[in-house]
Amino acid sequence: MTTKIDPNWLAGMLTNPTIRGIAMDIAALIREERIAIGSQLPSVRELAEVLGVSPATISAAWSQLRRQKVIAGRGRTGMWVCGQHVSPRPERFEKIGNFGNTILADMTLSAPDPALLPDLSAALCHGLLAPNLNSYQRTAIIPELEQTVRRHWPYPAEAFITSDGGFDGMYLALQALLFPGSSVAVESPTAARVLDMLDHLGMNAIMVECDEHGPEPEALKQALLQKPTAFIFQPRTHSHTGNAISPERLAELAALLAVHDNVLILEDDGVGELSTHPAISLGRYYPDRTVHIRSYSKAYGPDLRLAVISGSKTCMGQIQSFRHFGAGWSSRILQGALAYLLTDAQTQQSIAHAQEVYHQRRQALADALARRGIYVPENDGLCIWLPVPSERYALVTLAARGIAVQPGERAGVKSGQFIRLSICQLPDHLVEPVAEAVSQIFR
Repeated sequence: MTTKIDPNWLAGMLTNPTIRGIAMDIAALIREERIAIGSQLPSVRELAEVLGVSPATISAAWSQLRRQKVIAGRGRTGMWVCGQHVSPRPERFEKIGNFGNTILADMTLSAPDPALLPDLSAALCHGLLAPNLNSYQRTAIIPELEQTVRRHWPYPAEAFITSDGGFDGMYLALQALLFPGSSVAVESPTAARVLDMLDHLGMNAIMVECDEHGPEPEALKQALLQKPTAFIFQPRTHSHTGNAISPERLAELAALLAVHDNVLILEDDGVGELSTHPAISLGRYYPDRTVHIRSYSKAYGPDLRLAVISGSKTCMGQIQSFRHFGAGWSSRILQGALAYLLTDAQTQQSIAHAQEVYHQRRQALADALARRGIYVPENDGLCIWLPVPSERYALVTLAARGIAVQPGERAGVKSGQFIRLSICQLPDHLVEPVAEAVSQIFR
C-alpha cells in the first residue's frame, strides 16, 4: 500500500523554502531513507500552503528532482519517490548494453575495432614536444593542431578550441551557449546521449524527422515554428542510419534557417574521419552561429579523447570560459599527438584501410539479410538502421539468440519501429547467425 507523506511533517523537515533548498532537503530525506521509495509526496498546492510559498516554487523543486530520476509523476496529484540515486545520470545511455553474460554478439555500441586503430606510440612521443608542457596556461588549441585542422575543415571558421571528445564538446556547447529550459530542434534519430544531455539541462527536444538525405525540410520548418534556440544535427555520416546530407539538402536547410537568424546551429560530426563523405557544414552559410564539433575518437582511438570545435570567437570564448569551472583545457600532449596523426602518411593509410574493412563488414551483413528478403540500403557508417514490426519483439527475439542491439526509441524516434545493429566488431563467422536471427523478427 502506498504511503502518502503528511504535508505538515514534510514542511517541518524542510530547512530552506527555496527551489534549490526544497529539492536538496527532500533528496537528503530520501537518501537517509526517512522517505521510503514508493511513497507519495504531497500535491503541489498542499505543500505550498503549509510552507507559505507559491505553487510555482514547489513545481520547480519537483522538476529538479524529476530530472535526477528521484521522483516521478505529476505535480498536481503528488509525486512518487522512485529512487535513491540523487546524482544525475544519462539514463538512456546507461540502459544500453545491460544484457548479462550470455551475449554472443554485442551490437549495441558503435565502438571502433581496436585492431583497426592506428599505433599511437610515435604520435604520443611527438605530443611530448608540445609548447608550454606542464604549464597551467589554459591552451584552447595548440597552434600546430589548429593549422592542421584548418586545411581540411568544411568552412573557414573564425576560431577553434578542443574538448575531451565529441560528446564532451556537445555538452560544453549546450551548457555554455543555451539557457536551461530552452527548446532545441534535434534530428530524429539522434544519439541517446544527446537526448540525455537535453533532459539533464531541462531542455525540450523538438524532434525533426529525417530521410535518406538528412533532416526533412518540412519537418524542420514545422520545428522552427516552435521557436527553438538551437538546431542539432549530424552533417556527415549519421551515426545510426549511415546517411549523409547532400549539398542540395544542406542548401534547403540553410534557406529555412535564413529567416530564423537567432537559432544556434550545433553540428555533431561524430563518425569523423571514418566517414567516406567529404566534410560539410552550415558554417558555409552562417559562420557566426554555427558550432561544428568533430570527434576523432572513432578513427584514432577512444583514449586519444579529443574533438575539435569551431565557431565564432564569441561562441568559442564562451565555451572556453565555461571550461574554467573544470579542467580548463584538453591535454597538450594529446593535441600534439592528434596533429601528428592527421599529417602522418602511414596513419592516413591505416584510416583508409579501416574505412574499407568497416564497409566490407556492413556490406557482408547487408548481403546476408538480402538473401533472407530483408533490404538494407547501401550507405556509409558503422551501423545498420533497420525498420522492424516491433522494437520490443525484436529485442526479445534477438536477445534469446544471444544478440544485443539498440532500440530506436532511445534515439528519439517517435514514428516507426527500428533497431540499430553496430557492425564495428562483427566477426565473419557471426554474419550468417546474426542475419538468421534478424530474419526471425519478420516471421
